[in-house]
Parts: sequence; C-alpha cells; structure tokens
Amino acid sequence: MYLVEIGEKAKLASREVGVLGTSKKNEVLNACADAIMDSATFILGENKRDLAEGRKKDMPEHMLDRLLLTESRLEDMATGLREISNLPDPIGEVISMSKRPNGLLIGQKRVPMGVIGIIYEARPNVTTDAFGLCFKTGNAVILKGGSDAINSNIAIVNILRRAINSCGVTEDAVQLIEDTSHETATEFMKMNGYIDVLIPRGGAGLIQTVVKNSTVPVIETGVGNCHVFVDESANLDMAVKIVKNAKTQRMSVCNACESLLVHRGIADKALPELTRMLAMSNIEMHCDDKSLDIAKENALLENKDGESKAGSVLPATEEDWGTEYLDAKISIKVVDDIDEAIDHINKYNTGHSEAIVTENYDNAQKFLDRVDAAAVYVNASTRFTDGFEFGFGGEIGISTQKLHARGPMGLLALTSYKYIIYGNGQVRG
Repeated sequence: MYLVEIGEKAKLASREVGVLGTSKKNEVLNACADAIMDSATFILGENKRDLAEGRKKDMPEHMLDRLLLTESRLEDMATGLREISNLPDPIGEVISMSKRPNGLLIGQKRVPMGVIGIIYEARPNVTTDAFGLCFKTGNAVILKGGSDAINSNIAIVNILRRAINSCGVTEDAVQLIEDTSHETATEFMKMNGYIDVLIPRGGAGLIQTVVKNSTVPVIETGVGNCHVFVDESANLDMAVKIVKNAKTQRMSVCNACESLLVHRGIADKALPELTRMLAMSNIEMHCDDKSLDIAKENALLENKDGESKAGSVLPATEEDWGTEYLDAKISIKVVDDIDEAIDHINKYNTGHSEAIVTENYDNAQKFLDRVDAAAVYVNASTRFTDGFEFGFGGEIGISTQKLHARGPMGLLALTSYKYIIYGNGQVRG
C-alpha cells in the first residue's frame, strides 16, 4: 500500500502540474533554487552523515566523490534549476499541422508524459536535476535513490516540497521513496498504471537490473566505455590536453575516457607524451603489446626522495577493452588505421561518447558517420556529454539506447505528443 499511495498521489499531481502555465512553473523552479541555497548548511550536514556511513562501509573513493555535496555543488544544483526555468517550455508546442483532402486539420502537440520514475544511486545532485526537468515539462516524478544517499535525498526532497507548496502548487509533484529495500525497488519497477516511464541512472548493475525486472517502459541510460582515438594527423599538444581532461578531470563519471587508441603512424611520437602524462596523473595503464614497453619506459615518476619508480603499467586483457573503470585506470591500444579504430570502438563501446583527435577532414567525417554512439566528437573531450554543457540546464540521464531519446536527456526527451484534429462536421463514410 505504501507505493500505491505514492503512485496515486503522483497521478493526481501530474494532472495539476500538466496544465500549469510556463510562468508558474518558472516561479516554482526559482523558489526551489532559492530554498536549496537557503538550506545549504542543513543539506551539507545530512550529506556528512551519508559520507560517514559510506566510509564505515569502505565505499570506493569514486563512489564517495559521487555522494559528496559541497557548497559549490549545491550552487550548481540551484543554478541548474534556474537554467531550466530560463529554457523555452516545450509543452503545448504544435509540432506539425496538415490539411487532409476531407478538410480535417491534423496536427501533433507536445504534452507531458505524466508520471516519471527515477531510480538512481549515490548521486544526490540527480534529485534536483530530475525534479527540475520533470516539473518544467509538466510531469510528476517519483524518486528512488540509493540507501547510501538517503539522508541527503530526504533533506533535498523535503526542501523542494516545501518550496513547491509555498507557491500554491501540489508538493506531490515530487516524491521520494524512503524505503531503500530491494523488495521495494523491485515493486517500484512494476507499477504499471501509475508510472508512465522508468529511468535508471547509475552503474551497469543497476541499469541491467531495471531493464530485466521492470514491466514499466524503461529508458536505458548511462554506462560509458568511452574512447579517444589519436589519429595519425593529430596535433600532439591537443591530443595530450584532450586525453588528460577526458581521463583525469573527473574519473567517476560515465563520460570519462576509459580507452585510448593511437594510430600506428604516430604511436612512437605520441605514446611517450601520452603515457608520461597519464603516469604523472597516477593513472594505471592496461596496454597492448605495442604500447606496453613505451608506457613502461615513460612511466618513471620522481618521488619526494628523488628516487625514480615505474608507474603502474600492466598488459591488457580482452576484458579491459570493454571495461568502464570509473577509476584511475585506462586501456591503451595501437591501431593500424582509422578503420581498425572505428571497428574496435563499435565492438567494445557502450553507445555513449567517442572522440577523435585529427587534422584530417575526411577522417573526421568518417569517424562522425561510422561510429555508433550517442555523442561523437572531433577534437574535443568526451567530458562535454552533459545536459548542462549541451544547454539543457541539466539532464535526467544520458540515454545509450535509440528509441525515443538518445544522449543527454533534456526537456524534449521528457515529452510525448498527441494528435489534435480540427473539423467542421466531417463524418467517416
């Protein structure tokens, strides 16, 4: 009955939120942003409780980083809500309109999906992103965060609900399932009739669990085995800069580079620079035969005592090519040409983000045309695959499937459409 009550409240709320005007929705979003910052001290205190519990359970560092909230990250969450309020409202847009020979005018109009369910892991910033995007598109949202972030999520959702209510709108526009048991999660995945679409956001294990167990339609998101291919004509300084950013700027996220491919024609020149940079960044390298010796030779680090030591360099296994590390690790392979690079990427990638560094226009276009991924880059870091960076004001997740939504999911991905038909008395004969 616990989930049924939440589902019924969400269904009712979706009917109210679905017909709100743009100005009212924007008022609520800005009120929520203000409330997050006004309650920063309280939220950070609750987040510290989650972090303390995580450390007691020996949570990996990359997961602790995802769980961590700071003043800066709270500001980003509030900014995300304000950015969403400034975006054009897609609801009510007439996508097309055509006249039939019998005089009927038939068009398509954007409408909310209704109730959206989100299942996510220890990422409390997802709470505000998910609410903001769902609310702007007239959807009610039911959130099911992981147990590791439960105190943070409860605090944030309660603050959002109070701010929504203060604007005269139903607070049930956002609800959090506070029961973190696996049984409740499984029941949540089967709430047909209450939830219109379910979106998992997290690691491969979570996503596959939802895909396999849900009877509600699922949009698959997130796992990122992302590659950077350094082509024969690449600007080497640019390549080092891009690989460093893609791998080291934030390693616990799905758009980080996990695999480096280098054209054989530039390998002797590029690999020493690339592996030296990776070693200096304390990245463990899993190398094929061609790159292994070069990596070992250049992964000599000076410690505080002035003694040299080899960085961590290991032979790559077949498993490495398909691994999303989310950690200070990378696989490295030398390829004969761009065709081998594309074939390797299409075999091992997860449909997320792929990049080529090249000065060759034809190779850039070939890479864009033939690589099968949601986001394909020329001479830029994969770290840009993000709703905020794409101008969406945040994201509900990054879809790695091809039905309905693909890539960073902003407002349009959370809408459906209905046909609207204008007549003047027509009847079908």
